[in-house]
Amino acid sequence: MDTTQHNSNAWDKKVEEGAAYTKPVSSDVIEKSKAGEWEVTVTTEKSVPRNWFPASLKGLKILCLASGGGQQAPVLAAAGADVTVTDISNKQLEQDEEVAKRDQLTLKTVQGDMSDLGDFDDEYFDLIVHPVSNLFVKDVRPVWREASRVLKNNGILISGFTNPLLWIFDDSQERKGILDVKHPVPSSTLDYMSEEDVQDFINSDQTIEYAHTLEDQLQGQIDAGFVISGFYEDDFGGTRVLDKYIKTFMATRAIKLVR
Repeated sequence: MDTTQHNSNAWDKKVEEGAAYTKPVSSDVIEKSKAGEWEVTVTTEKSVPRNWFPASLKGLKILCLASGGGQQAPVLAAAGADVTVTDISNKQLEQDEEVAKRDQLTLKTVQGDMSDLGDFDDEYFDLIVHPVSNLFVKDVRPVWREASRVLKNNGILISGFTNPLLWIFDDSQERKGILDVKHPVPSSTLDYMSEEDVQDFINSDQTIEYAHTLEDQLQGQIDAGFVISGFYEDDFGGTRVLDKYIKTFMATRAIKLVR
């Protein structure tokens, strides 16, 4: 099956259902961003440190990678950046377009797969913002390679991703407060199911998710030409039992090395 198209359709459905990561920022947030009081997240709760960004975003070419939903891209555009946002979901991109129209912002939207940035020239962007989303691709290393290709030398990649420990537990049990170690890493949502359950899952239009190793997340960036210069962890804000024991999300700041 075409899992990319499946996840595109699934995210379109999430927009229709009003899921949390499809809700755009308010006009108040945009007005503050225009005044220089801006912040974005690439994980769940914590904002990215301002010192991870250049002192000024004015005219900076930023790619918001797999970042539709009207959240990061409009804020950065309001702060003065030249922003392009790409996402697999057309309806997620429509959220960005609606915010831009509502608040008189200029940004560009491009529907596409984060693993193939063929719509963009080599060494075009100064900075990439990539919130937690690479769990929706089977192989994360092409994402890092493509990010490196489209970034200028010394360009910055800010990424959020999932701690693979999240995936080893039975999700339904964990939501009941029971930590039941059940799944290996790497793996995917479909690996845990019978053929009948797989078909039911596909018919339900839920997203297919992939558990990537830390080696692919971190060494994958290094192998793609990045040096990691910043790191922090995040969690679900205390709403999940795992928050008592470990942070389940990570963020990195990486710089593309001059080649």
